[in-house]
Amino acid sequence: MPTYNNKTIVLHELIGLAVKVVKSRDPSQVGIHGTVIDETKNTLLVKTESGPRQIAKDISTFKFRYGRNSFVVDGNEIGFRSWERIEKGLKFYKRRKL
Repeated sequence: MPTYNNKTIVLHELIGLAVKVVKSRDPSQVGIHGTVIDETKNTLLVKTESGPRQIAKDISTFKFRYGRNSFVVDGNEIGFRSWERIEKGLKFYKRRKL
């Protein structure tokens, strides 16, 4: 089981985590919450009560919840394919604080 914390969240798998859009340049996406069910390089697919919603990563800020912990992540920090995240996400990992 991966250890999620404020620093490592940008390197780990996001599918299955609870998520909420806390800020976005598209006002209609602010407040969307649910569970991440899929991910592409540029979007997160979120299962909501009203059905799946696709959220653009680059214009949004997300709050991910794992257990009792929550982590705020700018969409640019996770703007990679899931299998590229470890390699390309290291620059954001190094900038984040615990």
